[in-house]
Amino acid sequence: MKEAIVLLNMGGPNNLNEVEIFLHNMFNDPYIIRTKSKLLRRLIAAIITFSRTEKSQEIYRQIGGKSPLVDYTRSLCAKLQDEVGADVTVDFVMRYTPPMAEEVCGRLKEMGIEKVYLIPLYPQYSSTTTQSSLDDFEATAHRIGWNAIMSEIKHFFADPNYNRCVLERIKEAIGDAKSEEFDLVFSAHGLPQKIVDEGDPYQRHVIAHVEILKSLMQEEGIAFNAIHLAYQSKVGPMKWLEPSLETMLRSISSKKVLIFPIAFTIDNSETDYELSMEYAEIAHELGYRDYRVCRCPNDHPLFVKTLSELYAKMK
Repeated sequence: MKEAIVLLNMGGPNNLNEVEIFLHNMFNDPYIIRTKSKLLRRLIAAIITFSRTEKSQEIYRQIGGKSPLVDYTRSLCAKLQDEVGADVTVDFVMRYTPPMAEEVCGRLKEMGIEKVYLIPLYPQYSSTTTQSSLDDFEATAHRIGWNAIMSEIKHFFADPNYNRCVLERIKEAIGDAKSEEFDLVFSAHGLPQKIVDEGDPYQRHVIAHVEILKSLMQEEGIAFNAIHLAYQSKVGPMKWLEPSLETMLRSISSKKVLIFPIAFTIDNSETDYELSMEYAEIAHELGYRDYRVCRCPNDHPLFVKTLSELYAKMK
């Protein structure tokens, strides 16, 4: 039986022209804009896309003219392919930008792939990310008549190798500095409170993940002045998960902070621009003496090992 591992992520613009496509596809996602009326969703998406495209293009212009997410994912796939060997095909699919489900499903169908192991690159489960990506891939496969067996994983925040990778990124960012002088903030992508209240487990998973990492750091003797959880990327007037990262930064008295983007496995505009530029400016205005942001796992060897072992467990 011919098999494939497919990594799923939200995607990011490969160039400035794709920014509009990215916004259009994201805000037409029924898991993001949760209205029962498709017409209303299209109208909302059109308004948001029109109002945000130019500003978003400027953001991507400042980080190199594109999202780093696709290139890192491509590198991760290549390293995972080397790890698992030639007997299984490794590919990736993006939710909102190329390569999207129709392209990838069509390619794998033509290759004669009969079983697919789906691994969404979101450590914690949310309907807005994990479920959206899985449903889109599986619905596309059904639509094109590709009847492969699908095996999927929903989250991996408790995986030991993954968390060893997170700790490595934290240690890299601290370097020769004294960690005890820093506050560590795990910054998670925000979510409207209403979605959590409706039963989405994302916040519970994030909190559980922070507790696992705190225990691991204690075991390894990595000490910080204090450890916090905050949420970033709030959009619109709705109530979102709290505290916000800005509120958290205003409350930290040490004025030395290390940020780890706990909800992301691959660097993107929310890490390279929002955390590393926007919040860095806020920290500077607040008088911070040291403000640092960890890299995401990206294509780190321990993340490659994590994905390889997840695949092995799914077989």
